[in-house]
Amino acid sequence: MTGLDEVLSGVSTVAIAGHIRPDGDCVGSCLATYNYIKTYYPKLTVALYLEPIPNIFKFMSRSGEIKHECGCDAVFDLFIAQDCGDADRLGDAAKYFETAKKTVCIDHHISNQSFADINHIDPDASSTSELVYGLLPLERITKEIAECIYTGIVHDTGVFQYSCTSKSTMEAASALMEKGINFTKIIDDTFYAKTYNQNRIMGLALLKSRLHLDGKCISSVITAAEMKQYDVLPKHLDGIVNQLRITKGVEVALFLYETEDGVYKVSSRSAEYVDLAEIAVRHGGGGHKRAAGFSMNGDAESIVEQIVSEIGAALCETES
Repeated sequence: MTGLDEVLSGVSTVAIAGHIRPDGDCVGSCLATYNYIKTYYPKLTVALYLEPIPNIFKFMSRSGEIKHECGCDAVFDLFIAQDCGDADRLGDAAKYFETAKKTVCIDHHISNQSFADINHIDPDASSTSELVYGLLPLERITKEIAECIYTGIVHDTGVFQYSCTSKSTMEAASALMEKGINFTKIIDDTFYAKTYNQNRIMGLALLKSRLHLDGKCISSVITAAEMKQYDVLPKHLDGIVNQLRITKGVEVALFLYETEDGVYKVSSRSAEYVDLAEIAVRHGGGGHKRAAGFSMNGDAESIVEQIVSEIGAALCETES
């Protein structure tokens, strides 16, 4: 796949969707593609399906047109799945993927199953947003499209600090900045700014944290009751696992939060050595070598103990 225009040729209806619980890269890449089609293919019927997005991303152009319900039984000529490793992660929009006449997947997860008819997958890319940037003619990237792509890149690179950041990532960011975007405001408003309650729940997570494996691993758990007490939702927990990871001497950070009774979402980050995608896939999840996630049922302490054991084994392999 050399460009987005290539797959849009000859189609009349297009659906776009990303993974459940959409993050910055998912929202940014999907809205970039949606805005491109709306701008340059006005005769096409295009719909973007995502679960409700965090308020910090609603500044992006046409975010108000995102559809959260998949009630109709439409059959699309083309379905574009973005930032999604398998069809199950599309949520309710998966039904449109299954019936579409042609499917495309644009993704950078190493755990991607190449589940579409056309798969544009590059695990070495910083983000799906960077891949979308590469699929669009630079001269046709408007300021609004640039804002979407830049936001996605910023969030999946941790403002260009993660190891997934490459020379091509920085070159893309530079080109996007030249489109006139307010790049400092995007970073401040969507990555660093936290509400009072977000800061409080992060403080609680840090206070409850524990070290394992002689200080090489750190973990913290937030329960559903604590989320209710501090009046926060899962989307308000972004950034906690990264804050844990920067603890001096830590190779792997684990953050668990309770999504329902006895079910925990596990987010993990590693600094340099441990392949977290391998661990995540083992538990039905996915992601990248240095950032991955999955869900597990059971007692939080037992879950942490099991994952720490797997991390310990992985560390032993790197040291042998």
